[in-house]
Amino acid sequence: MTTTITETYGVDPTPTPLALLLLGREADPNSERGVECPGDLPPASDPNLVERARAAKAALGERVFILGHHYQRDEVIEFADVTGDSFKLARDAAARPEAEYIVFCGVHFMAESADILTGDAQQVVLPDLAAGCSMADMATAEQVAECWDVLTDAGIADVTVPVSYMNSSADIKAFTGRHGGTICTSSNAKRALEWAFEQGEKVLFLPDQHLGRNTAVRDMGLSLEDCVVYNPHKPNGGLTAEQLRDAKMILWRGHCSVHGRFTLDSVNDVRERIPGVTVLVHPECRHEVVAAADMVGSTEYIIKALDAAEPGSTWAIGTELNLVRRLAKAHPDKEIVFLDRAVCFCSTMNRIDLPHLVWALESLVEGRVPNVITVDPETEKHAKAALDRMLALP
Repeated sequence: MTTTITETYGVDPTPTPLALLLLGREADPNSERGVECPGDLPPASDPNLVERARAAKAALGERVFILGHHYQRDEVIEFADVTGDSFKLARDAAARPEAEYIVFCGVHFMAESADILTGDAQQVVLPDLAAGCSMADMATAEQVAECWDVLTDAGIADVTVPVSYMNSSADIKAFTGRHGGTICTSSNAKRALEWAFEQGEKVLFLPDQHLGRNTAVRDMGLSLEDCVVYNPHKPNGGLTAEQLRDAKMILWRGHCSVHGRFTLDSVNDVRERIPGVTVLVHPECRHEVVAAADMVGSTEYIIKALDAAEPGSTWAIGTELNLVRRLAKAHPDKEIVFLDRAVCFCSTMNRIDLPHLVWALESLVEGRVPNVITVDPETEKHAKAALDRMLALP
């Protein structure tokens, strides 16, 4: 029996202007600025590439270790030795010192983290250097250094502890390490913030404002008034010295281009369409979406929640579509739909397609190491200090 995309995702595939956001042909005026799906996704792979990937991987044997992020398409996940979120994969790579080559099927900041945590003799390969992360790119080293100067001028830098989300560049992780801060994931953000508030009076949270706000307000009991948003594109972040001194959470104006798409209307709409549905969203979603959801958690939390769910239960998931689709296939006894009507992949993650993976693997077989991701020693030292603080969290 053929299953339609409407049946699988609760999405009408008719190419309406909103649905065409998938192809980057239109813009949604109701979306947060920068929340869109730019560019065409790579085409379906030539079936011959599957055999070429198998042959190249077999030829390399234990010399290569392939990491596949949860948001990758199935044709790439098929060849991953391990799957997971960004930090889990970086740690998995570090646990395989015998692998000469770490092929990271993810985005740039993830490959940087893998290079920081793996040995000097190992080389980390990103199959497509264009696979970046819009959220990570929303905070540059220069902008964050200027922000710290603003905090210094306001007289609060010495009582402010930076906490940077794993979804950040090595430069931002290094800034965090130099200033006594820590890294966090969506799973341990609360523990990281608790630690930070034990060290100082305020937190500068980089670069995802939504994860910072949701963790502070939903999980730690702070108020929305305790939070201010620092906009790097405005003088002094668009804030007065008094606003900065009054705030407990200074949130960087960054967001995920996929999770930022979900709105309160998305939640209300799916509840009207599917009575009794459980809405489960990622904490990178906007605060009003998280507040309206039934359950909130990291990618690993979402996977475990659906593994434990009762057969026959119905779920609307607010996270990247490749993962939602994979979960729907893995749990045919449950109804699992995408939270939004518009189908939207992570366009940069999807740059790592099978043609790029085959090219990378065959290059390694031929003795060429393509697209090596290398973090300079000074940046690595400070970034690793911040990562080590996270690993030491209780």
